[in-house]
Amino acid sequence: MDTKIDTQAYNESKSIYIKVLIGLLVLTAITFVQPYTFMPEHNFGIQMLIGFAKALLIVLYYMHLKGQSLISIVVVFSLALVAFFFLVVIIDVKHFQFADVSYITTGGVELHHSAE
Repeated sequence: MDTKIDTQAYNESKSIYIKVLIGLLVLTAITFVQPYTFMPEHNFGIQMLIGFAKALLIVLYYMHLKGQSLISIVVVFSLALVAFFFLVVIIDVKHFQFADVSYITTGGVELHHSAE
Protein backbone atom coordinates (compact mmCIF):
# COMPACT_ATOMS: atom_id res chain seq x y z
CA MET A 1 0.00 0.00 0.00
CA ASP A 2 1.48 3.30 -1.11
CA THR A 3 0.75 6.08 1.38
CA LYS A 4 3.37 8.50 0.12
CA ILE A 5 2.04 12.05 0.06
CA ASP A 6 2.43 13.99 -3.15
CA THR A 7 4.06 17.10 -1.70
CA GLN A 8 3.95 19.07 -4.94
CA ALA A 9 0.17 18.66 -5.31
CA TYR A 10 -0.27 19.45 -1.62
CA ASN A 11 1.75 22.65 -1.91
CA GLU A 12 -0.20 23.71 -5.02
CA SER A 13 -3.56 23.21 -3.34
CA LYS A 14 -2.27 24.90 -0.19
CA SER A 15 -1.22 27.96 -2.21
CA ILE A 16 -4.68 28.12 -3.81
CA TYR A 17 -6.34 28.12 -0.39
CA ILE A 18 -4.00 30.83 0.85
CA LYS A 19 -4.81 32.98 -2.21
CA VAL A 20 -8.53 32.48 -1.61
CA LEU A 21 -8.09 33.41 2.05
CA ILE A 22 -6.22 36.58 1.09
CA GLY A 23 -8.98 37.40 -1.41
CA LEU A 24 -11.62 36.93 1.28
CA LEU A 25 -9.69 39.16 3.69
CA VAL A 26 -9.32 41.87 1.03
CA LEU A 27 -13.03 41.70 0.19
CA THR A 28 -13.88 41.91 3.90
CA ALA A 29 -11.67 45.00 4.23
CA ILE A 30 -13.39 46.55 1.20
CA THR A 31 -16.77 45.74 2.75
CA PHE A 32 -15.77 47.62 5.89
CA VAL A 33 -14.18 50.63 4.16
CA GLN A 34 -16.54 51.11 1.21
CA PRO A 35 -19.40 53.00 2.89
CA TYR A 36 -16.99 55.66 4.17
CA THR A 37 -14.73 56.10 1.16
CA PHE A 38 -16.35 55.56 -2.23
CA MET A 39 -19.86 55.51 -3.70
CA PRO A 40 -21.89 55.68 -0.45
CA GLU A 41 -25.06 56.40 -2.45
CA HIS A 42 -24.87 52.89 -3.95
CA ASN A 43 -24.00 51.22 -0.66
CA PHE A 44 -26.56 48.39 -0.76
CA GLY A 45 -25.74 47.23 -4.28
CA ILE A 46 -21.99 47.30 -3.75
CA GLN A 47 -22.26 45.47 -0.42
CA MET A 48 -24.42 42.79 -2.06
CA LEU A 49 -21.92 42.33 -4.90
CA ILE A 50 -19.02 42.02 -2.46
CA GLY A 51 -21.01 39.53 -0.36
CA PHE A 52 -21.87 37.54 -3.47
CA ALA A 53 -18.20 37.40 -4.49
CA LYS A 54 -17.19 36.21 -1.01
CA ALA A 55 -19.94 33.58 -0.97
CA LEU A 56 -18.91 32.40 -4.42
CA LEU A 57 -15.28 31.99 -3.35
CA ILE A 58 -16.31 30.02 -0.28
CA VAL A 59 -18.68 27.76 -2.21
CA LEU A 60 -16.28 27.07 -5.06
CA TYR A 61 -13.06 26.50 -3.14
CA TYR A 62 -13.78 25.63 0.49
CA MET A 63 -16.82 23.48 -0.30
CA HIS A 64 -14.97 21.86 -3.24
CA LEU A 65 -17.68 22.59 -5.80
CA LYS A 66 -15.42 24.18 -8.41
CA GLY A 67 -15.26 21.13 -10.68
CA GLN A 68 -18.92 20.13 -10.40
CA SER A 69 -21.05 20.57 -13.51
CA LEU A 70 -24.52 20.44 -11.97
CA ILE A 71 -23.76 23.10 -9.38
CA SER A 72 -23.78 25.91 -11.95
CA ILE A 73 -27.33 25.03 -12.99
CA VAL A 74 -28.49 24.89 -9.38
CA VAL A 75 -26.80 28.20 -8.52
CA VAL A 76 -28.26 30.00 -11.53
CA PHE A 77 -31.74 28.65 -10.82
CA SER A 78 -31.51 29.57 -7.13
CA LEU A 79 -30.31 33.09 -7.87
CA ALA A 80 -33.05 33.58 -10.44
CA LEU A 81 -35.67 32.40 -7.95
CA VAL A 82 -34.40 34.69 -5.19
CA ALA A 83 -34.18 37.63 -7.62
CA PHE A 84 -37.77 37.00 -8.72
CA PHE A 85 -39.05 37.05 -5.14
CA PHE A 86 -37.06 40.19 -4.30
CA LEU A 87 -38.54 41.86 -7.38
CA VAL A 88 -42.06 40.89 -6.33
CA VAL A 89 -41.51 42.29 -2.83
CA ILE A 90 -39.96 45.52 -4.15
CA ILE A 91 -42.89 46.07 -6.52
CA ASP A 92 -45.36 45.27 -3.74
CA VAL A 93 -43.77 47.71 -1.29
CA LYS A 94 -43.60 50.41 -3.95
CA HIS A 95 -47.35 50.13 -4.66
CA PHE A 96 -48.43 49.48 -1.08
CA GLN A 97 -52.17 50.04 -0.66
CA PHE A 98 -52.01 51.53 2.85
CA ALA A 99 -48.90 53.69 2.41
CA ASP A 100 -50.24 56.50 4.60
CA VAL A 101 -50.30 54.28 7.72
CA SER A 102 -47.34 52.03 6.93
CA TYR A 103 -44.22 51.83 9.05
CA ILE A 104 -42.37 50.39 6.06
CA THR A 105 -42.80 53.23 3.57
CA THR A 106 -42.90 56.22 5.95
CA GLY A 107 -40.03 55.38 8.27
CA GLY A 108 -42.18 54.84 11.35
CA VAL A 109 -44.16 58.08 11.16
CA GLU A 110 -47.89 57.66 10.98
CA LEU A 111 -49.62 60.03 8.59
CA HIS A 112 -53.16 59.89 9.94
CA HIS A 113 -55.26 62.81 8.85
CA SER A 114 -58.06 63.46 11.27
CA ALA A 115 -61.19 64.96 9.81
CA GLU A 116 -62.40 67.78 12.07
